[in-house]
Amino acid sequence: MFNKVLIANRGEIAVRVIRACKDLRIKTVAVYSTADANALHVHLADESVCLGKGPSKESYLNIPAIISAAEITDAEAIHPGYGFLSENSHFAEVCQSCRIKFIGPQPEVMRMMGDKVQAIRLAQRAKVPTNAGSNGPIENEKHAVEVAKKIGYPVIIKASAGGGGRGMRIAHTNISLTQAVQAARTEAEAAFGNPEVYIEKYVEEPRHVEVQLLGDEHGNIVILGERDCSIQRLHQKLIEESPCSILSSKHRKILERYAYKLAKEANYTSAGTIEFLMDKNGNFYFMEMNTRIQVEHPVTEITMDIDLVREQILIASGAKLSLSKRVFNPRGHALECRINAEDPENSFRPSPGLIVNYHAPGGTGIRVDTHIYTGYRVPPYYDSLLMKLIAYGHTRDEAIRRMLRALDETVIDGIRTTIPFLKNILRSESFQKGHYSTRFIEKYFQAQKNHAVSSESK
Repeated sequence: MFNKVLIANRGEIAVRVIRACKDLRIKTVAVYSTADANALHVHLADESVCLGKGPSKESYLNIPAIISAAEITDAEAIHPGYGFLSENSHFAEVCQSCRIKFIGPQPEVMRMMGDKVQAIRLAQRAKVPTNAGSNGPIENEKHAVEVAKKIGYPVIIKASAGGGGRGMRIAHTNISLTQAVQAARTEAEAAFGNPEVYIEKYVEEPRHVEVQLLGDEHGNIVILGERDCSIQRLHQKLIEESPCSILSSKHRKILERYAYKLAKEANYTSAGTIEFLMDKNGNFYFMEMNTRIQVEHPVTEITMDIDLVREQILIASGAKLSLSKRVFNPRGHALECRINAEDPENSFRPSPGLIVNYHAPGGTGIRVDTHIYTGYRVPPYYDSLLMKLIAYGHTRDEAIRRMLRALDETVIDGIRTTIPFLKNILRSESFQKGHYSTRFIEKYFQAQKNHAVSSESK
């Protein structure tokens, strides 16, 4: 087992990893920017090293500075968390060459799964269903039109190296397709340094369902259920739940089998998540694999009674999975709400600033993962996530009621947050009945707009 681990991240995930390390009696090293000098993860770690100024490129994305911090503190391993360098295969290779253990999969697996076209080809080799599409990068606009004609409109253009909705466009005609390909390429080049895009048939009104798994360095794979992540805004998840409320036991077994086959084909190690789209007929289509811990991992931890970050660390140390079964069944139901420093009434504009008063919710079935406190100043440089609020219940209805109670109890004064918006979603009839898709937020906004117009006309 490692004696010391450096956490190459910030915010709630850095706090989360520090806690797992302390449970394993591992010393921790926090890294931070000048903007995060008073951050909670800095106070909780055994040691801390400043990487540089506030902007990510000068701190949390600065590979030489992070490696130097590991070397001067004698850290044997680095946990990348999520975001930043967590899926950067070059960073994993640098760690490897410096004899520092990267807590994650092998660099070559990260590289393969990070390229969406390669990942789709691997899924096809594993006989996991993929959506109809170009089966490779689009060469030019003419090629794009040929593919669209073959599979039929509407189509979706995606960046080969993409993520988070960037480099993604939907097209319904040849003219809009040509424009969308050009725009997607430009955005992909700016975001990922790779202009390659590919085309798939656009699945209308799908559910976004993902499977959590763990793989060790001895060839063992375990499947830890699924999460429904369909409540999204601009392809960014807002609310996640486990298990998916509309999956039958038959469909769940099919999904788990697909995930297992793909993970075995990739020789996958560490924690990973395989994401699928599910259409109205219950058909699954592989989307991508995330080779890191997910933001929404707590809902799996609660329903599966497992510490996923602890398991990541144990796997990286060379230990065999202690889990005896290949597939685990969830107990009860869990929801996660992402509370962001954003103003829902002002186009979700970021709301950095000083938190003058903070009160965390509590009670039966509530978990809070956060890095904020009274007097904490939210910096303007990073993701706006303030808190992950997780509610557990024996039933989905109970979990929703507990989540609403916890949101009512939460106090974050001094900045604007998404709490009122989340409460409106949870109280909606469609959400409570489980009748939603990835277009739920879009439809919600349209319904609100229509209601406002109707009220004004009376």
